[in-house]
Amino acid sequence: MVFLNDKAPVFKHTSDLIVLILQPTHSAPKITTPKEDQASNTMNDHSILHSLTDKVEFSLTQSLNIDPMARQDGQDHHPREVHSGHYVPVAPTPLADPAYVSHSSILFQELGFPEELSQNDDFHRIFSGDLSSPPAPFKPVGWATGYALSIYGTEYTQQCPFQTGNGYGDGRAISVCEVVNNDKRWELQLKGGGPTPYCRGGDGRAVLRSSVREFLAQEFMHALGVPSSRSLSLFVSQTETVQRPWYANGSSSFNPDIMVDNPVAISTRVAPSFIRVGQLELFARRARVNAHPTALDELRSLVEHAIEREYAGDIDRNLPFSEQIIDFAISFRQRLMNLVTQWLRVGYCQGNFNSDNCAVGGFTLDYGPFGFCEFFDPYFQPWTGGGQHFSLFNQPLAAEANYQMFCQSLMPLLPEDSSAEHQLNLLQEEFSSLVQEHINTMWAQKLGLSAVSPPEMLEFWQLMSAAPTDFTILFRQLSEVPDDSDALGPAFLHKPTPDLNRRWHQWFTNWRMKVKQQHGSDVTALSQYMQQTNPRYTWREWQVAPAYQQAADGDYGLLRQLQELYANPYHFQNSVLAQAAYRHKPAELANRGGISHYSCSS
Repeated sequence: MVFLNDKAPVFKHTSDLIVLILQPTHSAPKITTPKEDQASNTMNDHSILHSLTDKVEFSLTQSLNIDPMARQDGQDHHPREVHSGHYVPVAPTPLADPAYVSHSSILFQELGFPEELSQNDDFHRIFSGDLSSPPAPFKPVGWATGYALSIYGTEYTQQCPFQTGNGYGDGRAISVCEVVNNDKRWELQLKGGGPTPYCRGGDGRAVLRSSVREFLAQEFMHALGVPSSRSLSLFVSQTETVQRPWYANGSSSFNPDIMVDNPVAISTRVAPSFIRVGQLELFARRARVNAHPTALDELRSLVEHAIEREYAGDIDRNLPFSEQIIDFAISFRQRLMNLVTQWLRVGYCQGNFNSDNCAVGGFTLDYGPFGFCEFFDPYFQPWTGGGQHFSLFNQPLAAEANYQMFCQSLMPLLPEDSSAEHQLNLLQEEFSSLVQEHINTMWAQKLGLSAVSPPEMLEFWQLMSAAPTDFTILFRQLSEVPDDSDALGPAFLHKPTPDLNRRWHQWFTNWRMKVKQQHGSDVTALSQYMQQTNPRYTWREWQVAPAYQQAADGDYGLLRQLQELYANPYHFQNSVLAQAAYRHKPAELANRGGISHYSCSS
């Protein structure tokens, strides 16, 4: 077998790696506009800004209840209990001395925004958190929402400083508007936009490190075909910093071992809505105990709003409400099963799949302690605070628990409808077997087969676990549908032992025989299909870390190169960065804090 890393250089320092994957980048010189063109450019700026402002709406704040104790001016930045209402008006805290880092051209196109908007002054002010004098119809306040927390079906209130659950929610995420384009509604939310009543005493900021990761990951997941929130823009403060625990240079410590000054940033994430299962839970908890006179009405209006925002094309609003609820549960179950199946397909681990990180729309939300499996491990979990229950192969179990909490949250709306309650219970009981069918089909597709049996997959996983095997490279090499098992060599970190080599050869022979039986001798079409199922490039933390490290010094070149790489993860790319991406983690970075594992110090 040929081993990719046999000829790979040995890196003594991460900086050596940066030299390999990144040649110096130079920004194009800024063209100074002559004074006589300034009036024309001002008109152009207005026209460009209208591409945003003409699409702005506020359906959530217009159709749901405001917290009756809220301040209308949005100066509500200290922890407090929020007993009722769906949202709290909050004015974002603008970044000090903000600098533009990047935006997503792909999402701009989907939203109908011209590229020039990314350099518009008003755009910069709004999405770096300054709503002090916004252009109409923007408002000087955004909104934050509360939600509950459950872990594997157990309700928690300890994370709430009041031990009631009434102080838990969007602690540093503030939505500023909705945008409607081509009859599709998107909510725009500033992450790191400052403290809200749900901040639990935190500073409301997000550091540049975590902001870069989320900014890149959301668009990467979209390119992979995995449902996800999206990334609009990223701004960083050139003067404001906060301290967070992190890892000393070269540290192999499991937990962070030093405090680090981090530049603060605001990333704008975008989704049809940011309604979470935990949000339904919060209002259902209040409805069950009749916490206030309108508790049940608030639960119903939230569910109606979620259906309108996320499932308008799937659910007939003319049906009786109990039937809409059942259709809601059926549609969400389908999306949730698809979501965790797609996570497994690309080797993604959410790290912390609580109910508050589970979007009612059935997409990936909250990129905190996430990671992508490089060397295959069914219990891969990059987050030091996560535990095995949220590891790679346990994610379907976490999804099932979240689905159960979702269904339980709908029950108060069906007080005297035993038939509807029975249907909800049945939907929950079926989840486990149905999601397993989804997953089995996915593994078969990754292997180019019509079906696979559990014993076959167990043998395959055992082989992958027996020696360090790169998850992405192995499936991509198989996607070439080679004739010889030697083609799998680049996937292995070390040359397998003679016994393991024999077992791999036997597995490959059996697989190749099944491929021939099902597809014949011409496997061109199969190879093309498999290459659209198995990405060539994955997220490799050791490539991303230098990007956010350089960004902290004002160099965004590597970050933008990664944007290009991640925009086309299924297609061969010939850049130096792409070549480096199709190889294993350098040996000296194994067990490196912040690379192989990390805390959620964001």
